Amino acid sequence: MRCAVCPTGDKLYITNDDHDKVLTLARNGSVLATFTDPALKGPEGVHVTPAGQVLVCGSLSHTIIQVDDEGRKKLAILTTKKDGVVSPHSVCYNRHTASILVGMLASNSILVFKVQ
Repeated sequence: MRCAVCPTGDKLYITNDDHDKVLTLARNGSVLATFTDPALKGPEGVHVTPAGQVLVCGSLSHTIIQVDDEGRKKLAILTTKKDGVVSPHSVCYNRHTASILVGMLASNSILVFKVQ
């Protein structure tokens, strides 16, 4: 399980790799949303950009997906195994370089994707 807090501090996103879910919690701990999707298997790392975009690693699906800030629906599949992403475990957006950094467990390496 991993977690990330939204920029306003009122939502917490928690990955649950045992059940292929991302939970969105309110500050008081109540569950606001539960996200599941076939494109997200074994969710590990989660990151919220300064703009509030939620990025989640699918370790077993070899994907990085973007979820809406409510934690209810998939907005995009950002990377897949075709892009060289294998067993991603961490993701981070760097606004200074406009890139997404992906740490992968299987290869002990980091991939960098420029965002347009």
